[in-house]
Amino acid sequence: MPELPEVEVVRRGLARWVAGRTIGSVDVLHPRAVRRHTAGGSDFADRLRGETVGVPQRRGKYLWLPLEGRGLSVLGHLGMSGQLLVQPEGAPDEKHLRIRVRFADAAGTELRFVDQRTFGGLSLHETTADGLPDVIAHIARDPLDPLFDEAAYHRALRARRTTLKRALLDQSLISGVGNIYADEALWRSRLHYDRPTATLTRPRSMELLAHVRDVMNAALEVGGTSFDSLYVNVNGESGYFDRSLDAYGREDQPCRRCGTPMRRRPWMNRSSYFCPRCQRPPRAAS
Repeated sequence: MPELPEVEVVRRGLARWVAGRTIGSVDVLHPRAVRRHTAGGSDFADRLRGETVGVPQRRGKYLWLPLEGRGLSVLGHLGMSGQLLVQPEGAPDEKHLRIRVRFADAAGTELRFVDQRTFGGLSLHETTADGLPDVIAHIARDPLDPLFDEAAYHRALRARRTTLKRALLDQSLISGVGNIYADEALWRSRLHYDRPTATLTRPRSMELLAHVRDVMNAALEVGGTSFDSLYVNVNGESGYFDRSLDAYGREDQPCRRCGTPMRRRPWMNRSSYFCPRCQRPPRAAS
């Protein structure tokens, strides 16, 4: 699934191409794409017609389009393969086009939601006083948010009876970190994914947080991480941070720090990549 850098790249593209435009019409071409909008596709399209899109927002992996002056937002769930593309009007439809948004202007472009696996979708929600869609009000701030509370993060991390990678992927504790960037930050920190959070000192938790930010900022600079055609920005261009990954996907390749072959272990229906020498496991996980 896309992680914070990928979603932020999409948000920036939407801010450039969609913000301030008034919606002329919406075509819902597949019911699953609006299944989280319980009133259905016709209601979704009718309620968006004539609304003006504000500046796109993001918290962690979640992206939404606020509607100006309405207290409502369109929340985008990208799922495993969802794409929000800005395309010229009249361009051939993508094979897995699910929703088309036309605008009431002469800019000549439209917004398309394309989703091969139909796990994602768009839905309309009321916004909270903080400007978040109400269904994601529980999501924590992400590490690139200027208001992220480092002290509160450390206290919560120490209080959790869990392990480091589980904590990094807990969106109620810190949002936006997914499997790839968790492995990268842990490798940079020389920390094993199964280390108990209660053993982390404040300096070590701040070091880990700094590496999370570093790896995300590095990914942002090149457009995110892309292993196939499923992740693209709004212009259909893939990111290429995967060329710079130090841990994820590098099983049996030499650690860039010490030369030891990297290992992969099954982890919560995913995989964890680590260096057995630089990131020694806790005794219970050995």
